[in-house]
Amino acid sequence: MLFKLQSKDKFSKARAGLISTDHGDIPTPIFMPVGTAGSVKAVHQRELKEDINAKIILGNTYHLYLRPGLELIQKAGGLHQFNGWDRALLTDSGGYQVYSLGANRKITEEGVIFKSHIDGSKHTFTPEGVMDIQRIIGADIIMAFDECTPYPCEYGYAKKSMDLTHRWLTRCIERVNSTSPKYDYQQTLFPIVQGSVYKDLRMQSAEFIANQHQEGNAIGGLSVGEPHEMMYEMTDLVCDILPQDKPRYLMGVGTPENILECIALGIDMFDCVMPTRNARNGMLFTTQGIINIRNEKWKDDLAPIDAELGGHVSTFYSKAYLRHVIISKEILGAQIASIHNLTFYLWLVQQARQKIEEGVFLEWKNKMVKIVSTRL
Repeated sequence: MLFKLQSKDKFSKARAGLISTDHGDIPTPIFMPVGTAGSVKAVHQRELKEDINAKIILGNTYHLYLRPGLELIQKAGGLHQFNGWDRALLTDSGGYQVYSLGANRKITEEGVIFKSHIDGSKHTFTPEGVMDIQRIIGADIIMAFDECTPYPCEYGYAKKSMDLTHRWLTRCIERVNSTSPKYDYQQTLFPIVQGSVYKDLRMQSAEFIANQHQEGNAIGGLSVGEPHEMMYEMTDLVCDILPQDKPRYLMGVGTPENILECIALGIDMFDCVMPTRNARNGMLFTTQGIINIRNEKWKDDLAPIDAELGGHVSTFYSKAYLRHVIISKEILGAQIASIHNLTFYLWLVQQARQKIEEGVFLEWKNKMVKIVSTRL
């Protein structure tokens, strides 16, 4: 993987760059649709490419390991071959999913013992094992195995957890360096900064991660319930420490407002389930603001979902029709809304990139934050 920094905003820390992988180029800032189990919910791969123009999507190690399982994925030739996606893939290591299991997992120095949410069967994830699993899945970008601390979190626990994540990272790097990709393309490991919402821990973690000299870096443990201003403060702090010439990935973030504010702080990569999850519940993100399509006010609105947006569904279907199929619980409603929201998210980061290149990002960002936060 290569990263080239192409443009910087004069009035903020926003950057435009290009990530090059063996499965294509990724212009940054970028939003990555989440395909947890190898599928972006309610969205066909063709639509991801042609309507949404996604350059990279996510899969999740924990979910793919449990179902369909590594044997089938390897037999298919990796996740790219299994799900028919020929652009870039990133896999989350499963650290967040294991964290969310709560009482169904036990964390030790060696790794994590957990029970499957599917059938209750017992499994163990170690840093080495998770690297091996991601070799088999075959994503272009693979994540280090970490512990994601909850919010709120005591200082002592946050430090202990961060130190464990760092020791695990060393083991992840050693495993990746001592093994080869399973398929005919390269894989790149991203370490993850932790430290909860404590400045000194975040700085310590960012410095440790920067000193590993990997090709990209991630920031985890945010967007887990802390106030947005606290998330921005931690992100700003970490971006000042992580190297300028490597892409920075803020994991699990977030709302359109969050994305714009964090681009301004120097983040290059984002992912979040929000655009598809909220779509299935009738919440639409548009160039004019946020719409709850279930509301009565849209019942007779025959105007396009979003006339300003590219993409087939946003301009082809009316708000009234989308409301009808969602209220009627037609599967098509979830499909249209999901494609629309992802189209909007990709449009938003593409606009951000264009404004950075034009030198007018900060003024545009301040205006857009108000618009995308408005409920219509």
